[in-house]
Amino acid sequence: MSKMPRVLIVSPALADANNGNWRTASRWGRFLAGVAEVEIARGWDGMPCDAMIALHARRSAEPIAQLRAARPAAPIALVLTGTDVYRDIEENRAAQHSLECASQLVVLQADALDRLGPGERAKARVILQSASRLRARPAQRHVELVAVGHLREEKDPLCLMAAARRLPAHTPIRIVHIGDALAPELGEAARRTMDECPHYRWLGGLPREAARRWIARARALVHMSRMEGGAQAVIEAVRSGVPVLASRIGGNLGLLGEDYEGCFPAGDDAALAALMERFAAEPGFAARLAAQCALREPLFTPAAERECVRRLLRDLLAPP
Repeated sequence: MSKMPRVLIVSPALADANNGNWRTASRWGRFLAGVAEVEIARGWDGMPCDAMIALHARRSAEPIAQLRAARPAAPIALVLTGTDVYRDIEENRAAQHSLECASQLVVLQADALDRLGPGERAKARVILQSASRLRARPAQRHVELVAVGHLREEKDPLCLMAAARRLPAHTPIRIVHIGDALAPELGEAARRTMDECPHYRWLGGLPREAARRWIARARALVHMSRMEGGAQAVIEAVRSGVPVLASRIGGNLGLLGEDYEGCFPAGDDAALAALMERFAAEPGFAARLAAQCALREPLFTPAAERECVRRLLRDLLAPP
């Protein structure tokens, strides 16, 4: 029986971070478990490996450069995150060097391909992330909207808080905001907003399965990001039959479709508040968004993602 190849998945975040990088690394490790020996680590310690799959061009730049210097022919796949695609590869030399080192590039939605030069596009592919199907009955008394994402600048939590303040006092909308405060001042802002807006509630960080249940019970997911590679929360909402109120950025449109109607200009809290009110007041609009999301759902199945990840490994290990 032939020996399985050894694959190192490099992730700048491990389980303790409870973020998108770790969840991608963990899921891909499970997908490859039947065809490879997989280790997930923050770096490369010189261990023998037949291929490296690295998440994040800037934050994984050191292990990528180390392996490339030690083994010039080693196959390396680089998975580009939102901050990579929409910022770092334009201005960060370490991220640019990672692009040069990579044998294969992976982006998590099709819009990101447009941010790559011709040489990078030639070795790039799209792998859409996935989620299991989870359905739940939404709350009936209120229009419950859920936002999931750690409180940091790229996720623009202040836009949601400002939109909450714009809603009328007797609104049927209830906003539930989930995520650790990665900057203390954002946690303070969330606590202030809770004190002043009875319809806004910040729960802090929750385990992944608890956050998923909140999404599945919601009338809609609110996703305010300024910069996004391919948000897992959006995919989880679609797989739960829950429509999305999303900032109009490439990372969201790459998942939801260029013609998706439930969008607002990134950073525009007045437009977000108006979109939430329209969603609550117009059942036909809400149903149209749900129908648009339902058309995208087949793209995000675990079986489809698993096949793409295994094909990536086959291509990495193929003779040149």
